[in-house]
Amino acid sequence: MKKAPSKKMTDSQNQTFKPLAERMRPQKLEDCFGQEHLVSEGKLLRRMIESDKLSSLILWGPPGSGKTTIARVIANATSSHFIFFSAILSGVKEIREIVKEAEELFRQNVRTILFVDEIHRFNKAQQDAFLPYVENGLFTIIGATTDNPSFEVIAPLLSRCKVLVLKPLTSEQITAILKRAMADETSGLGGLSCVVEDEALAAIAEYADGDARVALNTLETAVALATEEKIDLTAVHEAIQQKPLLYDKGGEEHYNVISAFIKSLRGSDPDGALYWLARMLEAGEDPLFILRRMVILASEDIGNADPRAMQIAISALQGFQFVGMPEGRIILGQAVTYLATAPKSNASYVGINAALAEVRKSGGLPVPLHIRNAPTKLMKQLGYGSGYRYAHDYAGGYTEQQYLPDKLKGRQFYNPAPSGYEKSIIERMELLRSSAKNKEKK
Repeated sequence: MKKAPSKKMTDSQNQTFKPLAERMRPQKLEDCFGQEHLVSEGKLLRRMIESDKLSSLILWGPPGSGKTTIARVIANATSSHFIFFSAILSGVKEIREIVKEAEELFRQNVRTILFVDEIHRFNKAQQDAFLPYVENGLFTIIGATTDNPSFEVIAPLLSRCKVLVLKPLTSEQITAILKRAMADETSGLGGLSCVVEDEALAAIAEYADGDARVALNTLETAVALATEEKIDLTAVHEAIQQKPLLYDKGGEEHYNVISAFIKSLRGSDPDGALYWLARMLEAGEDPLFILRRMVILASEDIGNADPRAMQIAISALQGFQFVGMPEGRIILGQAVTYLATAPKSNASYVGINAALAEVRKSGGLPVPLHIRNAPTKLMKQLGYGSGYRYAHDYAGGYTEQQYLPDKLKGRQFYNPAPSGYEKSIIERMELLRSSAKNKEKK
């Protein structure tokens, strides 16, 4: 059997096989959407590009916000040699090869700009490999990351880069991108006869959740699956199927959502707490992680204002372990609404922190003699336990007595809040102290 002769693909054919999102990637700053605070006339990044005086950068933004696009615009505009480098596909070996190439160009007075896509995927040792060359100016680095660079980029490298924050695209901006793709006859879908209803475009933009790439890929799928010339909401829903949630259990969004959940509970907002709970459950968060945080909150933020809160949290933890999902969501919902609506006090939390701070500051102060144990005759002779008042010998099981070291006499670490059960604690302690003082006067 003869082998079929190979045919070289033309540029137009090659362009056709690329995804719509890649074909529609802007080549000029004027075509970039949503990052006007960086690329508008007179803004920092635009001035850097136009003057060809680029410093090392970290582009931090959500997926589909334009990090790679901005890097490609820089590549088109700069007189430097531009190298694209993927942290997923490359390692230290490739860095050495880039260094050789940059050194050769440096001898020819040509500067190298290295774009590192998903730089957060490099470990510490791999990021360290960039340092000497960024420091000595062999190349300028532009890193792109979806994760908070404070956590994912090593401090020495971060200190040598300027962090530029990219914003998620709005639904209006994404709709404009989709309309441009529908009108573009060269790179987009303008050569097709189909029409996408405005309602369908709005649904795609909403689904994309700030990610232009997702929006364009969804539009392309909807057009490809269309059986009629007009694409409506039904066709879009068929293309979408299910909306994935932005939630990386190891990344910043994980901490953002759990923070919102805890703050909603602390702020006594059951609706907010239920929403963030649902967000975590739907995204696949470990319910036991959520429950452990609820147990901590029951003590830290509710405390003795409602001692039952801790019982509820522990019972929810045990109940969930017994039942599991999906019914476990009901247990979580009940516990969340109880904790959110319970009276709040962080007095116990503040109290233990204050006591620990005092111990670290003043060290091991001596225990007052009268509350020391005296198991031997010698200890009794030395005054151990002398003058100790046994609380149960007094009315109400209380008598005034010094329990703190002499240097801390009168110091108060626990200050109950005047809410919930702690209000009763305040009243009880005031009653006991005033009663004891009245008896001493008599």
